[in-house]
Amino acid sequence: MRVLAVVPARGGSAGVPLKNLAQVGGVPLVARAVRACLGAELVDEVVVSTDHACIAEAAARAGARVVERPAELSGATVSSESAVLHALGTPAADPEVVVLVQCTSAFIDPADLSAAVRRVLDGEADVVFSGTPTHEFLWTPAGAGVNHDPASRPRRQDREPQFRETGAFYVMRAAGFREHGHRFFGDVAVQAVPARHAVEVDTPEDLEIVRALAPFVDAPEPIDVDAVITDFDGVHTDDRAYVDSDGREMVLVSRSDGMGVSLLRRAGVKVLVMSTEQNPVVAARARKLGVPVLQGLAEKRTVLRDWLAIENLDPARVAYVGNDVNDLGPMAEVGWPIAVPDAHPRVRAAARVVLTRPGGDGAVRELCDRVVAARPAPAEPAPATPQRLRFRPVRIADVPVGDGEPVYVIGEIGINHNGELDLARRLIDVAADAGCQAVKFQKRTPAICVPAEQRGQIRQTPWGEMMYLEYKERTEFGHEEYRRIAEHCAERGLHWFASPWDVPSVEFLEEMDVVAHKVASAGVADHELLRALAGTGKPVILSTGMSALHEIDRAVEILGTDNLIMMHATSTYPLPPEEANLRTITTLKERYGVPVGYSGHERGLQISLAAVTLGAVCVERHITLDRTMWGSDHAASLEPAGLEHLVRDIRIIEQAMGDGVKRVFPGEEAPKARLRRVTV
Repeated sequence: MRVLAVVPARGGSAGVPLKNLAQVGGVPLVARAVRACLGAELVDEVVVSTDHACIAEAAARAGARVVERPAELSGATVSSESAVLHALGTPAADPEVVVLVQCTSAFIDPADLSAAVRRVLDGEADVVFSGTPTHEFLWTPAGAGVNHDPASRPRRQDREPQFRETGAFYVMRAAGFREHGHRFFGDVAVQAVPARHAVEVDTPEDLEIVRALAPFVDAPEPIDVDAVITDFDGVHTDDRAYVDSDGREMVLVSRSDGMGVSLLRRAGVKVLVMSTEQNPVVAARARKLGVPVLQGLAEKRTVLRDWLAIENLDPARVAYVGNDVNDLGPMAEVGWPIAVPDAHPRVRAAARVVLTRPGGDGAVRELCDRVVAARPAPAEPAPATPQRLRFRPVRIADVPVGDGEPVYVIGEIGINHNGELDLARRLIDVAADAGCQAVKFQKRTPAICVPAEQRGQIRQTPWGEMMYLEYKERTEFGHEEYRRIAEHCAERGLHWFASPWDVPSVEFLEEMDVVAHKVASAGVADHELLRALAGTGKPVILSTGMSALHEIDRAVEILGTDNLIMMHATSTYPLPPEEANLRTITTLKERYGVPVGYSGHERGLQISLAAVTLGAVCVERHITLDRTMWGSDHAASLEPAGLEHLVRDIRIIEQAMGDGVKRVFPGEEAPKARLRRVTV
């Protein structure tokens, strides 16, 4: 070993309690010192001498070897030299050069440290210490000039600079240090360092200064994490809200953030938005970004802990971005606490990274770019034989639905019947004529499902102007309508069932003796509804739109897996291709071990057909007579010809998928005999 760096870091401190563990830029001072030494190319090993267990733990995590400092060398009056001499007395410590590095200097450039080491190794000096050039005039308390004559003071440009000792590092020839027992001996030289690196932390005020400087002094580094959690107001927005005359809020966001989040998701980084407020604006933006959101959180820190546990994430590899004091709790839980530049001073002080772009003006994009930069370049995939996961089918009435069975195609009538029985019958005919196996409706109890604040709102409908609650009741079918629907479905050879939105609707459908139940994506977190459905013993088809895995996990715990079919879905109407995320079909199969289908809301057929090739065991699409009809779901529905083509193409794909066994087919025999040329 030629060069050993020793970092004395005792637990006691008069000015700042446990100063060596104080965080600057989100990193303890002792870890910053260790990192600087490890970054210096000429330093062979870093030792931290300490009497404190937490300091030892932080030093070891940063990559240092820890030497336990005895009590007699840990008092306030003991010199740093004594800790260095003690470290030199440990086994395998016989360096040519020893470096004393002090944690109190938060900013040490590894290049400056290496340059000083080189000067000692090359024989230029016996000792080289860090100093910053200064032209300051010093005075005694009595008013006498120390480094100047008060009667004759030349201009700054006419004076040679003097150097102020910064206390950051002292590079010494080890033999000379052992001989003299002091850091200054023989030929002494100064290694000039910039003034911005020359703040030494001795008081709380010094600590505030270096924390404020850290975002400007620390070199930007890639942020290597597996998940990014962000606050909303002040991070995705500029922390202002625009309110119109009806009290509706609007916020300012950056379009570039959307691309950044998309890049994160493609790189396999989990993204979550957390907000103290419950606000439709937050939900709308999260939906646009395609990320989960947790709102109305009284205690973010506890929720974050639970989410990390559910997602099985190492907190050290998670970033949290905040701007105000309610973000301090979750920031303390993760390895990468991050702040926007205009954050509360306490938040900036707690941050490991302070972004340069403010919220609403590209802060999220800046973070995303730095996270993506830390991800390894994707390796070229090795050629592999595709394997399709196969699970035991679930039987819906007389039809098995699962791997190896024909794709079960559901025509989603939903509320596209607009409350008209004749229109519902015509849509049943469309599904039957196209070759579907089932049709599905939606069943609600409006008095339960319609929020109180919306019930009295006036809506324009095909039946004239009416209150929203009245409109919802107008479009609901009762026992008589569903009895006639059941009769017509039986005549056309179709199954029928519905998505109940509340417990009384489950009871209603049970009275109608439906063959299965469907959970709409909006119902995944309605545990009361799920318990009622589980109690029926009927097959349950669970849509997973707008749901995170931990929400689906809880739903599956309630429903069980014996009689469960899942549907991958993205609840955007209409669905853009970039949000389809069809590989989630495989993810759901692997995670839950149940048959998985696809519920689509896109325009066209391509995405639904691709889902079949990825193993979707059933496909559900909204159907309509005309996409221009009045109603919320018609625009994202298939017209009769589109549905017919979908079923036709699904059946062609089923035949084309084969069994994966490579063989010569009968149709190839004749061309083979005619064209094959064999040589030896």
